[in-house]
Amino acid sequence: MRVAITGGTGFIGSALTKALLARNDEVWIISRHSPKERSEQAGLHRVTWVELSVNPSLLDGIDVIVNLAGESINQRWTNAAKQRVLNSRLTAAAHIAELLQSLQNKPRLVINASGISAYGISENGLFDETSPTAVTDFLSDVVQKWEQAADAIQAERLVKLRVGVVLDNKGGAFPLMAMPYRLFGGGRIGSGKQWLSWIHLQDMVRLILFIIDNEHISGPVNASSPEPVTNQTFGKAIGKAMGRPHWFPVPAFLMRTLFGEMSTLLLDGQRAIPRKALDNGFTFLYPTVDSAMQELLGPK
Repeated sequence: MRVAITGGTGFIGSALTKALLARNDEVWIISRHSPKERSEQAGLHRVTWVELSVNPSLLDGIDVIVNLAGESINQRWTNAAKQRVLNSRLTAAAHIAELLQSLQNKPRLVINASGISAYGISENGLFDETSPTAVTDFLSDVVQKWEQAADAIQAERLVKLRVGVVLDNKGGAFPLMAMPYRLFGGGRIGSGKQWLSWIHLQDMVRLILFIIDNEHISGPVNASSPEPVTNQTFGKAIGKAMGRPHWFPVPAFLMRTLFGEMSTLLLDGQRAIPRKALDNGFTFLYPTVDSAMQELLGPK
């Protein structure tokens, strides 16, 4: 299998690249800039968008493109930052659409990363892939425009991967989420009732491989665990796994003062279920928040 990845050096992309190479797939990392050092690893190739614009045939006959590119949302949401977040996603989708038009032998599958924010902010709703999308805030607006841009990708099979909060000790948001507990200062944030749709990094990568290998899966796919939890439950699970108290509540107004609009990442959420993955026989290594926390934080 020949797989091209945009955002292949990022948090999820690096783990996916490693998993693909471990099963002897050929991986092409597409990036904006040439790396300072070219990798000599067997089966791994690197190419820039500029090189592809000159010679798109470099990826002729590629089997799969996985688009994970996008500016990090973990920054203060100034107007300029919000524009970068949106533009980076629209540009990546547009590049892929243009690339496919230039290829004689097109990939059968394009997996375009999206976000679980597609369903908007909700304290009471329960969402699966059949639920309507909604624009309630900045992130849900970005996701809607992102998915609309992906519709221009003319692939035989297009998957819109709606990614929840990905948990791992070495990257993403989780190390910062767990830090207060390491300092014995963990507790609920805001009301604690806001939902968190999460997924362990290992399951995130396994789900992408599952989609690649199962040709009947297409359309929206929720990349989140079968057990979304409230912020209160999530925090208690961290404390339990670390042997730390869950006692120090952080008021919502303080989060808004410290982080501005970006505080919605901690104060708001949605409860999403990975119905399509489950119905197609995908099994999670870490289906519950306690099992995930034991692997991430428990004694080794």
